[in-house]
Amino acid sequence: MPPQARIFGTVISTYTRIVEITCEEAGIAHETIATAAQSHQNRHPFGKVPVVEIDELELIESVAITQYIDNAHNKSALQPSDPAARAICDKWVAIANNYLFPLFERGLVMPWIMHRVAGYPLDPEKINSALPQISRALGFCEAELQRDGAWKVHDFSLADVFLYPVLRGLELTPQGEVGISQCDAISSWMRVCEKRHSIEATRWETES
Repeated sequence: MPPQARIFGTVISTYTRIVEITCEEAGIAHETIATAAQSHQNRHPFGKVPVVEIDELELIESVAITQYIDNAHNKSALQPSDPAARAICDKWVAIANNYLFPLFERGLVMPWIMHRVAGYPLDPEKINSALPQISRALGFCEAELQRDGAWKVHDFSLADVFLYPVLRGLELTPQGEVGISQCDAISSWMRVCEKRHSIEATRWETES
């Protein structure tokens, strides 16, 4: 059976994995075609990936892609029906996209990926300058999760789908691993997420 979704994206991309997790949750077959970032300017006006082909549509932007897959193929199971809970879910998706991902990616994730994969030297000054902001961001998430469950307003939602790969990418760096290990609520939530089929099925090779 041919895949219902074709995902064009970098293999170790946080957002490629977010789309893959959503496909797994919806139970639809998917294929990821390794595509370099900035190589899809004919499909995305800013050259971003992933780009997804599904249902004779060509979709860009991960929020739109995941919401479409969930709405069209998963009875919106990843989005709370209660308006207040939905707003909280959407808020945390936005926090993951607009604040956590850029901070973690620039400060730790990409420096370590480029070091491990391409042999680029690490920039200790750059990493050290990012650590206080990363620590504050983790502290904010931890406090919110401990106080009122934060994004846990639904069994498993798009908030989890977006937050898990963002935080897991950070955890795969030495400094990020230490930071997350000091956050009991985040650590517990991540260990629960890891038992979910969609998370297991989309593991990065770097997690082995």
